[in-house]
Amino acid sequence: MKHKTQQVQNESGTEETKKAAFPWVKIVIAIALVIVVGYFGFTCEVREGSCAVILRFGAPRAEITEAGLYFKLPWPFETVTVYDNRLQYLESNHLETTTKDNRNIIIQSYALWSIDDPLQFHNSIGSQEKVESYINDQIFSATNSVLGSYELKSLLSLEKEEIRSDEIQEKIYNAVKSTCEASYGISVNDISILRISLPDTNLESVFAQMRADRQKDIDTIIAEAQKDADKIISDADTEYSQIISGAEIEASEIYAKTEAEVAKIYAEAQAANMELYQFLKELDTIVASVSQDTTLVVTANSYPFNILLDYSDILTDESDETVVKDLNYILAQLPEDDRNALIDAIYELIEQAGGTRS
Repeated sequence: MKHKTQQVQNESGTEETKKAAFPWVKIVIAIALVIVVGYFGFTCEVREGSCAVILRFGAPRAEITEAGLYFKLPWPFETVTVYDNRLQYLESNHLETTTKDNRNIIIQSYALWSIDDPLQFHNSIGSQEKVESYINDQIFSATNSVLGSYELKSLLSLEKEEIRSDEIQEKIYNAVKSTCEASYGISVNDISILRISLPDTNLESVFAQMRADRQKDIDTIIAEAQKDADKIISDADTEYSQIISGAEIEASEIYAKTEAEVAKIYAEAQAANMELYQFLKELDTIVASVSQDTTLVVTANSYPFNILLDYSDILTDESDETVVKDLNYILAQLPEDDRNALIDAIYELIEQAGGTRS
């Protein structure tokens, strides 16, 4: 009996202890719930690489550009819209446009962009899914405007100095950058031409133009080469004329000196022995009247061949010595080849005239 009474008392004490501990459990749970509700209801977390706009009843109240934990009122009083503000890559659609010289081309560009002003971005665009269409529109507008001031050769040319693609890209970039920053809160870091192509209908005309440009360059090169060739030929002709003229003058001077020397020799021969001089003159007449292929049939006593007989008749021992001395003097004045030829001719004539060769 006592054992049962003690057991009942123990159970009663346990129940009282449980009843005493239960309010503390409620308090802990309530505090935990308040913390959770307070954390999720009154704060918002913005992570690195993101930005956000806090909206109160749908109207922007504040913008957040730095990562961290921020206070806000719970829904439905305030909501938070988060955007990715990391650097984004965009390839534009293909744009067919016209250059200054009315050439159609197809251009595709790429852009690097990020959100710079979250509040302005939210008010102007409001959705990250729509931003590409806005940037595309700005790229198309700027490209059309800029290319309208340039000819096709500024983008496609065989001459490096004619290509101005860097200048064109710079103008497109500045136009898009200023508009996106002012109107959409978007920072554009780069815009460049990704690829350029030509419509099929324009390919042949462009190739024809390129061939015409090449032919024009070829014609210019040929004309310059012909001009240089004509100048070289003219200079060569002038130099040739000068050389010929100088040679003729020099030849005339040499000929004049030779004639003077011959005349001097003849004068000295005439002064030394008139008969020998007369003989040589008549011998020149004979030599001049015949050639290698000439055959003459004449009598020995007919002129001028009678001089051979006449001269042989007057040869005496004394006259032979005089003639030989005079002839040696004359021969010594002649070149070796002429001297040998003259000696052979004289001996041949003397032998034909009946003389003897010693």
